[in-house]
Amino acid sequence: MNRIILNLKIALGALGNYRLRTALAVLGVFFGTLSLVIVGNLSDSLSLKTAQEIDNLGKNLVIVFSGQFHQHGPRTSLTSRSTTLTREDGTAILDSLPAATQVSPAGMKAFPIRYRNSVLKAIAVNGVTPNFAEVRNFEIAEGNSITDDDDKNQRKVAVLGPTTAEKLFGKENPVGKTILIWRVPCQVIGITIAKGSDIAGNDQDNQIFIPLKTFLRTFTNQEYVNSIYIQAANGNAIATLQTDIAALLRMRHRIKEGFKDDFTVVDLKDVNSLKNDAMGMITILGRTAAAASFLIGALGILSIMILIVNERRIEIGIRRAVGARRRDIILQFLLESSFISVTGGLIGILAGILASLAIARILVYPATISVPGLILSFAASALSGIVAGIYPSVKAIQINPVDIIRS
Repeated sequence: MNRIILNLKIALGALGNYRLRTALAVLGVFFGTLSLVIVGNLSDSLSLKTAQEIDNLGKNLVIVFSGQFHQHGPRTSLTSRSTTLTREDGTAILDSLPAATQVSPAGMKAFPIRYRNSVLKAIAVNGVTPNFAEVRNFEIAEGNSITDDDDKNQRKVAVLGPTTAEKLFGKENPVGKTILIWRVPCQVIGITIAKGSDIAGNDQDNQIFIPLKTFLRTFTNQEYVNSIYIQAANGNAIATLQTDIAALLRMRHRIKEGFKDDFTVVDLKDVNSLKNDAMGMITILGRTAAAASFLIGALGILSIMILIVNERRIEIGIRRAVGARRRDIILQFLLESSFISVTGGLIGILAGILASLAIARILVYPATISVPGLILSFAASALSGIVAGIYPSVKAIQINPVDIIRS
């Protein structure tokens, strides 16, 4: 141990003589470690955020959209619409497929909303069934939810999202008040709890819910719906249920073999896989940048260590002449190179943790610290120093003490 401490003191003294070059070598390892830590922490944050969003949207949820989704890179856009998806399709799914435990057809259209002098130009108004709140995991913060009687009697009642309620009423209690949706007076019967943005980034708190029959008869005068939300019996039944729903709807819509569907069946894993694909690309780019930074850092350490060996030939020769073993010389230079890389690694880890917490706060993601990511980052930084120190160490032990004494 005393020998190691002595070698470490010698290494620190030698590196102190080359402060600028040492700092530049540390900087390369620092950026490599920083990249690895940030990428690891953000990957974990995204995974946690995805799990929270799935629970937030509804348990074991399968969604049928009217029309076809077309994917363009990491983004998905709806490029076709259909008017064939109906409330009766939802009833058929519930009656025919045992794996579907609940079904909630829904329509959506933006309307202007008014309360006294407050006007909101385009708020999403959703026509929903009474079980929508349970299927989509919307809880009521105040007042009541939409009931079977509200839907059956086509009552003009509305449940507001908390953001919409605040925009219209400020601090005033909206329950019991009457608002104008387009030109139709509707009584506010409840407010939902805050849910934040969904997977697509839409604000789930800035919308209004009314009975589906009221929506179809009074506001849109149409028979078709935009989507059907289906709750599967369990997570294992989702894949089979998707296939069965598609087959049932193709039969009901009389779509012949070889023709495209006029609907799209997705589960939340499909939607989230797009996010994960995008994050996978970011992870690859981050790790590539980290590898490049580590390589630059290792080359910097290699160059400075070779320089140190050449300038300390006399010191090395004298040490060998007075009894220092080859392994002591090797250990000394490996300690010096490792000190540079580990210093850069520790600073990079600290900076990476702080940067990850800041980014998570800005993106409103849950803050996480990836322990495997920290271990990998530290191991990579230490390894880059050890590898970079091997060649200078070998070159140092090849110095003949007799030649040094003669010179």
